[in-house]
Amino acid sequence: MKALRNYLDTIKPNFKEGGKLSMFHSVFEGMETFLFVPNETSKSGVHIHDCSDSKRAMIMVVLALLPALLFGMYNVGYQHNLSIGAVDTGFCMTFIFGFLAVLPKIVVAYVVGLGIEFAVAQVKGHEIQEGFLVSGILIPMIVPIDTPLWMIAVATAFAVIFAKEVFGGTGYNVFNVALITRAVLFFGYPAAMSGDKVFVRTGDTFGLGAGQVVDGFSGATPLAQIATATTTDTQMVNIIGDPVTMMDMFIGLIPGSIGETSKLAILIGAAILLISGVASWKTMISVFIGGAFMTAVFNLFGTTAAMCMTPLDQLMLGGFAFGAVFMATDPVTSARTETGKYIYGFLVGTMTIIIRVLNPGYPEGMMLAILLLNVFAPLIDYYVVDANINRRIKRAVKSTNA
Repeated sequence: MKALRNYLDTIKPNFKEGGKLSMFHSVFEGMETFLFVPNETSKSGVHIHDCSDSKRAMIMVVLALLPALLFGMYNVGYQHNLSIGAVDTGFCMTFIFGFLAVLPKIVVAYVVGLGIEFAVAQVKGHEIQEGFLVSGILIPMIVPIDTPLWMIAVATAFAVIFAKEVFGGTGYNVFNVALITRAVLFFGYPAAMSGDKVFVRTGDTFGLGAGQVVDGFSGATPLAQIATATTTDTQMVNIIGDPVTMMDMFIGLIPGSIGETSKLAILIGAAILLISGVASWKTMISVFIGGAFMTAVFNLFGTTAAMCMTPLDQLMLGGFAFGAVFMATDPVTSARTETGKYIYGFLVGTMTIIIRVLNPGYPEGMMLAILLLNVFAPLIDYYVVDANINRRIKRAVKSTNA
């Protein structure tokens, strides 16, 4: 590391004003601060000196996402093997298949998103922002495995430009960039984002995994099966004719978006976020409470399979847990007051279940619920602060009168 530090110090003058590579100052500064904590300190004013900055916080989120991403890669290969009846390929080949299927999506998301951010930083003369470190890995994890790469590129570019840069960049965006990317894909290319043929790769990847799809195979997710059911029986959900068990839901060996199926991996990620202090447990737990509450309400007068699902089933299926842990807790687009976090999380959970149950066209629900509450997060904070001010005023007046 010392050698790298010395090398950066040697070439740094070339990127400063007047240097032959000064036009790439933002790029160099972004890479330098990514690799090393800046050694510059403030000269005036009161500041807290801490080794933790936004780049380190983003890295912690990426680390928390890795268990779900790695499991998602394995599950892609596992679901593919089920679809073609290949059961003896072994762990390594199964993972390699999934890795090769997912990697291009990660590369495309980062190349397009970071490319735009680098270009904007150079034009404006600003430093490189670090927010896309998380968005770039989230985007591939919340899309079906068969989403075409060009669609991901188009949606990512749209989201970075119109949901982030036009608002001022990292820290100023109103909406979650990764979810805007998914929304663009969902509404712009619905056939590539829903149905029973997009969540499981039945074809080969770079020549690996070639085979014929077995008879009776369906790649529909459990939520999609329930949303279109004509009975109140939720036990009809199956994979190749076998009912989906609670263990299947928890481990995650079911069809779904790449990073959303394993609740075990998401739980590990949640622990990392909470222990490191990056995410708020108040928002996180409130989402689950809101979802469980709304599910219990629907259970009282359930007339469809979606209404009759137990709270545990609702929270375990789809992207509910993933959204609660990694999306709803986004510090930029969620509520920032402590009381507001409870309200925001609760409303996200309730709206997710309402959308799931009442609109079969959107069996997931979490994406739309979070984007809707992104709009109202500042309003929630405003009323929380206003209520606090009013309480203090009443307390002061009462104390004065006494």
